[in-house]
Amino acid sequence: MTSPMPLSGPAIDAEIAALHRLARRMDALVRVPGTQIDVGLDTFLGLIPVVGDTLAAAPSAYIIWKAHRLGATPGALAYMGFNMALDWSIGSIPVLGDIFDAAYNANIRNVCLLEKNLAKQATLARDVTVPS
Repeated sequence: MTSPMPLSGPAIDAEIAALHRLARRMDALVRVPGTQIDVGLDTFLGLIPVVGDTLAAAPSAYIIWKAHRLGATPGALAYMGFNMALDWSIGSIPVLGDIFDAAYNANIRNVCLLEKNLAKQATLARDVTVPS
């Protein structure tokens, strides 16, 4: 098992940027003409009965796995899991779930939560020097 990555730096910034791109593809890929509503692949996959929402859960699970690898706290990971479970369970309801998917944007919420969690950890971290 490898240890989590450091809490700041270009590597973390690149990982978070990649997760933001994935989240936008899943939740806000295109704008519905004449509205302020963005929909993504999650919404389109949700239109496929039975398996669509389960397929859309795979990128959500990947975001949570990457959050764990980047060093997110257990509380943040639990909240991200709650967002994913809520998106999957309500998203599985025909029609209502499709509307919910378009409005809730669980993946974007999770990446923003990860970013805030890592930033908070970085501000709380302090250098420890060993006396010589």
